[in-house]
This record gives sequence, structure tokens and C-alpha cells, in this order.
Amino acid sequence: MIKVGNCIDLMSELPDCSVDSVVTDPPYELGFMGKSWDASGVAYNTEVWRQCLRVLKPGGHLLAFGGSRTYHRLACAIEDSGFEIRDQIMWVYGSGFPKSLNVGKQPDCEEWEGWGTALKPAHEPIVVARKPFDGTVAENVTQWGTGAINIDGCRVEFVSDDDKKESTGKNQHEDFGTEPMTNNTVYGDYSMVRPTNYNPPGRWPANFIHDGSEEVVSLFPNSKGGAYPSKRGQAVATSFASGQETEGGFRKMGDDGSAARFFYCAKASTAERNAGLDGLPKKKADTRSDVAAGIWKDMSAAHQNHHPTVKPVTLMRYLVRLVTPPNGVVLDPFLGSGTTAVAAIHENVKWMGFEMNPEYATIADKRVQHANVAACSTSGIA
Repeated sequence: MIKVGNCIDLMSELPDCSVDSVVTDPPYELGFMGKSWDASGVAYNTEVWRQCLRVLKPGGHLLAFGGSRTYHRLACAIEDSGFEIRDQIMWVYGSGFPKSLNVGKQPDCEEWEGWGTALKPAHEPIVVARKPFDGTVAENVTQWGTGAINIDGCRVEFVSDDDKKESTGKNQHEDFGTEPMTNNTVYGDYSMVRPTNYNPPGRWPANFIHDGSEEVVSLFPNSKGGAYPSKRGQAVATSFASGQETEGGFRKMGDDGSAARFFYCAKASTAERNAGLDGLPKKKADTRSDVAAGIWKDMSAAHQNHHPTVKPVTLMRYLVRLVTPPNGVVLDPFLGSGTTAVAAIHENVKWMGFEMNPEYATIADKRVQHANVAACSTSGIA
């Protein structure tokens, strides 16, 4: 369901405790190109977040993107409205571009050649907040179906059998009844001793997500597997392993690769932003050079979906899946061009979205129709 209008007014029409999660990308309040929607202060308005708090079920999670320059004000507004700030997820991408003034090109500043006014943008923080519980965690989950995050559904897939063995200790010596953590399991479960039948579907999800671009992956070291003792009672080595057997009975795992594999990778398709928008006129987006629009490498071109900050569908699917229980309802009070709704459809959960701009709402509606057809086709529904 898409409704056009002020999100505060539209949320006020919803019953208390009627949605299971909120996943949204509000304005970053940077005043980009004089756009009024990006300098309204709405993201800092505690009434927005108080309404989100009211309509969320106890224990329900809120995920909200912020700009690197203005995140602190967003997080404070959310906290001041009554939410508990639980964490911060970092969305890291490689193709942002700086909007920097070359000081050396200014009058009488020749000696300052090589000095500028901005860094290359490469990340956006995401507030992870939660409505306070009604009782204990167990009582809240039992009564409301909210309060937990979907760990197993969002684990990071192993890239190979060796990679899985390194994290689960499946090559452990048969005489060793329990398995202490190896180096790479700091990205896994937080128990110091695990049963020998420990068999997770992937690594524990982290508060760091990247786009898999060459620029980002190149920042990570090449990581080899950790070491574990071949006999009971030996201490565990903590350094990265070389893939060879070492002195003292320590055995090393053979997996190898970029440490980027420890984190979820959300790649953007160059075609997904315009999917389902045939027939709409093409326009050039109002690109924000210092925020997420930089992840789209063809932003200078005209698109049917000319929203300036379209997020990858894979990223939004992951976030929706992380905090929305099965058969739950996710709300996006700043729907934009509808990526949260598209993500919810593909994750098979209910959704509702509010958008102030009628033009963006039309784009969102077209994308939703296309996603519904694609989802039905995938599920085999005629």
C-alpha cells in the first residue's frame, strides 16, 4: 500500500502496535541543490520517530539510513523519541565521488594547490533502534512476535568448503569433544565452546555491509584460515594461519581469500532501478555527490527512475529480512521510489509506504507492480 502525503499525518491514522518493523531512507538534510525536501528538518523531527515508535509493536526494530555529516542528529532524534539505540550498520561502497573545491584554483591561493574541502564518500551509517520490550525478551517475542533479529536468515554464505571448515572446525581431531573458537569465528557465534555437530549455514551477520566493488574489496587483507589444536587441552593459536601444519601439534586450515568474504555483499544491478518503468519519461537525477547516489555509476544518464538516492534491492532485502518476522508488516515512512516495498515483496512480507512526492510515488507504484509480477512468476503463481 502506497499513500501520498505527509508521513506524520499518515502514520497518525495507523493503530498502535500495528507494524513489525520500520526500514527507511529519510532525507539526509543536506539541502542538496536547494531542494526543499532535503532541508525540511523532517529527519530530525522527533514527532516522526514518536509515530514510528507508537505504531511499532514492542521490541520492533527501526533501521534508518543517515548521511555521514548529519547522522548524529538523526540518531539523537530517534533516541529522544523513546527508541533504544542498539547498533549502527555501516553500508560501504566504492564508487562515491567527492564534491570538493580545489583551493589552489581560487584567487591568490596558488600555494594551496592540492588542498581541497571534502573527502571521497564511501559509507552511509544506518541507525539500528528498537522499541522497548513488553516484559522479558522471551515474553515479548511470545506475545508480539518481535524483539529478535533474524540471525540465521541473514548469515553470510561460505564461499567454499574450506571456508566453511575453517569457521565450523569440521576438520577437528576426532578425540576433541568440543571445539573452541578459531580466529575467524570471531565473525561467527559468540560461544567460546561449541558442540561438535555445530553446523551454521554461514557466518554470523555483522554490522558492516559492502557492495563488492573492487575499490572496497581491495581494502581488505588476504586472509587465510585460523589454527586449532590437534589434541585436547592445547591452547588455540590466534594469528591468521598460513595453511601449513605448524610446530606443537597445531593444524592450519587451507581456506584463502579476501577478508571481505566475512561480510554481507549487497551488489546493485544497473538495470533494477528502472525495472517496470517502461513508458515513463526519462529524466536526469538530482545527484547528491556526497551520498549514496554515488553507488550508481551511470547517474549522469537519464532514467525513468530519477530519484537521487536509490538503494540496491539486495541491500534493502537483507535489511527487511534482518528485522521483519515471517508474515510481518514493514513500514517505510519515506518510501521514495519504492525500493523497500520491492524488497518486502521479494521477501514475502507485508508492507506499507508513505511518500510526499507524487512523482516518486508513481515510480514506486510501477516498480511495485513489476515486483509483484516477478515474485508470482518466481513462486509459480499464475
